[in-house]
Amino acid sequence: MILMENIPEVTQFILVRLTNALELQVPLFIVFTIIYFIILVGNIGMIVLILLDSCVHTPMYFFLSNLSLVDCVYASAVTPTVMVGFSTGDKIISYNACVAQMFFFSAFATIESFLLSSMAFDRHVAVCKPLHYTTTMTSAMCTSLVTGSYICGLLQSSIHVALTFHLSFCHSNIINHFFCDIPPLLALSCSDIHINEIVLFTLAAFNVFFTLLVILNSYLLIFIAILRMRSAEGQKKAFSTCVSHLTTISIFYGTIIFMYLQPSSNHSMDTDKMASVFYTMVIPILNPLVYSLRNKEVKNAFQKVVGKAKSSLGLAY
Repeated sequence: MILMENIPEVTQFILVRLTNALELQVPLFIVFTIIYFIILVGNIGMIVLILLDSCVHTPMYFFLSNLSLVDCVYASAVTPTVMVGFSTGDKIISYNACVAQMFFFSAFATIESFLLSSMAFDRHVAVCKPLHYTTTMTSAMCTSLVTGSYICGLLQSSIHVALTFHLSFCHSNIINHFFCDIPPLLALSCSDIHINEIVLFTLAAFNVFFTLLVILNSYLLIFIAILRMRSAEGQKKAFSTCVSHLTTISIFYGTIIFMYLQPSSNHSMDTDKMASVFYTMVIPILNPLVYSLRNKEVKNAFQKVVGKAKSSLGLAY
């Protein structure tokens, strides 16, 4: 351990890997590279597909395109650092890089939670109030919901970063995590972190309970509407879609609650690292699959785009 008591300020941190087993470094590098490639291809591909096909220029896909963008950013804030650690063994991250990593990850993870609640509200209006859908989910309403999500995420992340890096790190510069997250950095500080813990818990609780309230209320009303449907096939299809959405939401919110809504004395950093893998790498892969690839409209849009590309190549030759 590198003691920092006689050093005026910390200029870099050392990240602890997911595992120190040398025989696992190359296999894990390959696995994480594949995961990151799938994240980028799946989410960027979804954004491009939505932009190219006018048939999916609807509120649902507007939210989905922003969700894909958010997944790309917050996965990119963490995964490349992990990959470098596995490939080169370099565990050092500069102070400024640590600040940037925490800011982007915290901001876009928060934005994701608000986007998920916006999508749930959109589905509620579509299923429960179909005749009022176009007048309720207007372009202005959708833009306001997305803009509000970004503002909340960026503002809250700025607060966390300012409070965290205002602290003194004099005990050690070794972060017991594979990226710069708030709880492991608070554990390093020799300053009074009482205010930080209160702010972290308050903001995390507000995000989780407010967005979950919107999501659960929306899906409760959706389930009630589904039960009133006369078509058994329609009920089965709607239930299948809702269960898929709620599966993703459960993983995302479950790990967030586990990580940020418990006292620091109860934190086990080794367990937290495993939980963090889910919402930094698994969720960005699941979202394109759950929200789009099973959707007929997206499949049709993909086939149209591929067909146009083949036609263009045929004309070129």
